[in-house]
Amino acid sequence: MDEQPEPVPVAGGGLDRRTELSEFLRTRRARLKPEDVGLPDFGRRRVPGLRREELAQLAGMSVAYYTRLEQGNGHNVSAEVLDAIARALRLSDAEHAHLTHLAKPKQHRKRTVARGRQVRPALRHLLDSIDSVPAYVVGRRSDVLAWNRMAAALFGDWAELPAPERNWARMVFLEPEYRELFVEWEQKASDIVGYLRMDAGCHPDDPQLSALVGELSVKSEEFRRLWAAHDVKEKSYGVKRLRHPLVGDLTLSFETFRLVDDAEHSLITYHAEPDSPSAEALRLLASWGADATRAGAGNPAP
Repeated sequence: MDEQPEPVPVAGGGLDRRTELSEFLRTRRARLKPEDVGLPDFGRRRVPGLRREELAQLAGMSVAYYTRLEQGNGHNVSAEVLDAIARALRLSDAEHAHLTHLAKPKQHRKRTVARGRQVRPALRHLLDSIDSVPAYVVGRRSDVLAWNRMAAALFGDWAELPAPERNWARMVFLEPEYRELFVEWEQKASDIVGYLRMDAGCHPDDPQLSALVGELSVKSEEFRRLWAAHDVKEKSYGVKRLRHPLVGDLTLSFETFRLVDDAEHSLITYHAEPDSPSAEALRLLASWGADATRAGAGNPAP
């Protein structure tokens, strides 16, 4: 028999990996209907989604074994079993990776906070040299670590913020101006939470991530709702629509480049379709320079 979903715990000293695994599997199972996977639907269900015995049948394992796994007991589970569960749950590649991180955690070498926020000087020089494309470096927990003049003109002068507040999750959920900046704010918010969930799967013992989740859970009802959904997403590429207070509406494509020497850092760039109104708006922002960002700061050391 399926249990009613429990409230998502607020993180304190760390995220509990067993709870994360249990809730992730439960929420993935709850979103599937029998007809989605070719099973007959016998009557009314007490909770949404597939029953545990149905999922176990699809994955080719006993109900008792799957139940133990969904209760967070993933010790010694094989990759083959996880693959079978991922197929049965119709998991995306990102969700499959997240499931593996939760069930078969890797041992991570501890890194100091200072090391985690360092950006190579050569990369900072590259950012400075890109004078027509907004670009920034983001690290673990969605921290903004370095940026160029165009990024400051587009998103606001992050140099005015203390280093701990240069964080996409805090800005999107707690700063009203970002609700105005992103036309599809709900999608941006969902993306940010999806990235944080991926981080949580890889680093559940990160006290700063735990503190960030706890703070946002207290201060933002929308964050609590999205966090409880256990959706995950990897940084990739796409299109964002923005409404800039100086140049109006822009439609920009973004690309994510994960750094080879530090997989926790990514370079994000935004660009417009050539000869489009958005490209002209970016050129206008570039011509204003320091006036567009007030302080005109680039990428100071955090």
